[in-house]
Amino acid sequence: MYMALKYRNELKFMINYHQYFTIRQRLKALMKRDQHAGPDGEYHIRSLYFDDIGNKALDEKLGGVSDRIKYRIRIYNMEDKVIHFEKKIKRNEYIAKVKESLTRSMVDELLHGNIEVMNVPDKPLFAELYDEMKHRLLRPKVIVDYVREPYVCANGNVRITFDKELRSGLSSTDLFDGELGAVRALDENFIILEVKYDEYLPGYIRDALQLEGLQRQSASKYVICRKFIKMNSWEDQ
Repeated sequence: MYMALKYRNELKFMINYHQYFTIRQRLKALMKRDQHAGPDGEYHIRSLYFDDIGNKALDEKLGGVSDRIKYRIRIYNMEDKVIHFEKKIKRNEYIAKVKESLTRSMVDELLHGNIEVMNVPDKPLFAELYDEMKHRLLRPKVIVDYVREPYVCANGNVRITFDKELRSGLSSTDLFDGELGAVRALDENFIILEVKYDEYLPGYIRDALQLEGLQRQSASKYVICRKFIKMNSWEDQ
């Protein structure tokens, strides 16, 4: 069984570059840059999302189901030093994550169709994934690429990120393909702002964000990128 899950608030907004520059300028005086960011204050994220034979994760998001889960493998800056298989759990406005480390060889085996690498009974997440892969045909669906600019604050355990250059890997599932022909999945004038925090968002940060003037983001990066794969009837509706 998993340890007790830690749920956090998660708010998403779609902003333009003018809003981005304004909000970022305010946050720089109030928050610190994430220690994992590079010299330019950013890092690259690539996620390979999984879904089952019935596209449950996709359908539940499109159907507005408030309680849902997604599975993904995530890497940073196209490196294989840190690889995680993550389960993201959504409960209304709250999220929790469960993750396990993977080796590059495990990923390679998995992408070649060998689901037995997930048959690790003493690791609950792997055991769950193995069951989903065996009985619900959970499989890789789409690569999601973007550049993240993160800011953090210990007060309230706040993490604010600007996600830029969202791209879809289309039908490719080769996570480490440096020549992946990813296509832009979001208009270049838009950025996704994510605000995550524990019990409270400090007032001075809330004032800097001026959230009431921003457009809430309803579609997930997974859904946005899946819509570029013309394989399902819902995509042309």
